Amino acid sequence: MSLIRVEDLTKVFPTRVGLLRKGLIRAVDGVSLEIDSGETFGLVGESGSGKTTLGRCILCLLTPTSGRVWFDGVDLTGLDGRDLRRMRLRMQIVFQNPLASLNPRMNVRSIVSEPVRVHWGLDPSEADRRVRKLLGMVGLHEEVLGQYPHELSGGQCQRVAIARALAVEPKFLVLDEPTSSLDVSVQAQIVNLLKQLQRDLGLTYLFITHDLSLISYLADRVAVMYMGKVVEIGGVLDVLERGVHPYTRALRSAVPVPDPTVGRRRIPIRGEIPSAMNPPSGCRFRTRCPWAQDRCAAEEPVLRGVQVTQVACHFAESIAEEVVA
Repeated sequence: MSLIRVEDLTKVFPTRVGLLRKGLIRAVDGVSLEIDSGETFGLVGESGSGKTTLGRCILCLLTPTSGRVWFDGVDLTGLDGRDLRRMRLRMQIVFQNPLASLNPRMNVRSIVSEPVRVHWGLDPSEADRRVRKLLGMVGLHEEVLGQYPHELSGGQCQRVAIARALAVEPKFLVLDEPTSSLDVSVQAQIVNLLKQLQRDLGLTYLFITHDLSLISYLADRVAVMYMGKVVEIGGVLDVLERGVHPYTRALRSAVPVPDPTVGRRRIPIRGEIPSAMNPPSGCRFRTRCPWAQDRCAAEEPVLRGVQVTQVACHFAESIAEEVVA
């Protein structure tokens, strides 16, 4: 059963070029997807592809320009004020930079207790008991209660951020690159913690990252984004091992293999990412794609089933046959 359903979601940011001319940046452009209850849905792509904007639009932290978002059957885009605030108790976010996401003037006790005091109206003693339970769930000792964010390590800060997100017992978490600013050993600890919490609490995750090796360990399904559009979507192993979109193949070829005896043919992505204010016509990846033809410039591809994934590419079948050959 789908917990999250996104339909034709678009987010446009106005911007100014020079003194007179104005422009529009389509950070998310016509994205549709579904996230099932209890699953981890991965979202991958280069920096600037629209992953974080999509995650924040799903939570209505950013108001979508058009399109609709349903959470557990409720249309979030039709809510405002008190109704939206009530729904946000069931949806939370963990940001990329844990130190920047925590108030430097509040200690750990205040940071984690604030959501339950504001939303649940708990008195100080009840809130303190809740905080101690949450810290235990994320693997922190009670000694950190009086400490401030700058006194904690990066891993400890991220555990505090996770505890704060879990304070009001949400069912859905957007994890916006929660391990990218951490050391490798700490990354593994946080990833294992997230998997354990998902099993214990029945959580649903939208996991945003550019690390394909990480998403293959965590996710059930994955969507690949490029310049605001989803170009391929499917089961995580189907996309990462048998995905046929040229962009997916290039990303997959860049993942390092921890074995010097194993060779891998790198598929370079030529050129630079086009301007988001003036994207290419047709397929947005065509200016960097080795398989691009005239049709790619004239007609925008739509997601369609090819083998085991849904791919937005006019020549996906030909590419798939070439890969097999």
